[in-house]
Amino acid sequence: MSKKPLIYAMIPARLGSTRLKMKNLALINNKPMISYAIEAAKKTGIFDKVVLNSESEIFNEIANRHDILFYHRPSDLGSSEAKSDLVIADFINNFPEADIIVWVNPISPFQTSDEIIKIISYFIDNNLDSLITTEEKQVHCNFNNEPVNYSLEGVFEQTQDLKPAQSFVYSVMMWKSEKFLNEFHKKGFGIFCGKFSTFPVSKLSSIIIKNKDDLMLADLLMQGIDQEARKYKVKYDDLV
Repeated sequence: MSKKPLIYAMIPARLGSTRLKMKNLALINNKPMISYAIEAAKKTGIFDKVVLNSESEIFNEIANRHDILFYHRPSDLGSSEAKSDLVIADFINNFPEADIIVWVNPISPFQTSDEIIKIISYFIDNNLDSLITTEEKQVHCNFNNEPVNYSLEGVFEQTQDLKPAQSFVYSVMMWKSEKFLNEFHKKGFGIFCGKFSTFPVSKLSSIIIKNKDDLMLADLLMQGIDQEARKYKVKYDDLV
């Protein structure tokens, strides 16, 4: 009988974001944005450790507030030029006992604990080495003005007949630690290491915060959302 893998949640938080100043501490419905990722990770009950990873000691206070661990990463890994591969490798090297590292992204405040559990189950059940969440867009998509999932020849296809295009959301990313490090040491990168797959998340989870407009949208949505709203039922005009 194989032993249960140690699964760590790693929640990254830079203080010096460029497009939206200190966005991880910006309030969404009167709560710091990063709190939503922490609470979702803790609520899963699946993680052996939940670790807030930042170059700034400010986030140690946030970690204490939520009773999770804080890892103070090197300052050079807190700049806007720091690559994600380096941040992940540094984290794994400092938590070598972890078998699986799950990047729970604070820029996706609507990511639910239930969905995180489904993503991790999919990762384990399919014996994956790396995974990134996506949003499936079942619309006509172009890249460099060339069709991706439709043809310029023939009648205009209905959207329900199209194969969905997958855009990365990054709300959750995850890796087997050993596979990632092996790839990183060989090539200098490792995010798509080994057997890679994607996982489509819900429309709400696909909302990611990059700028002030995104933050405003998330704040307004969060104010109007509660657990019952997630069970939303369609209603119709009396004519129906």
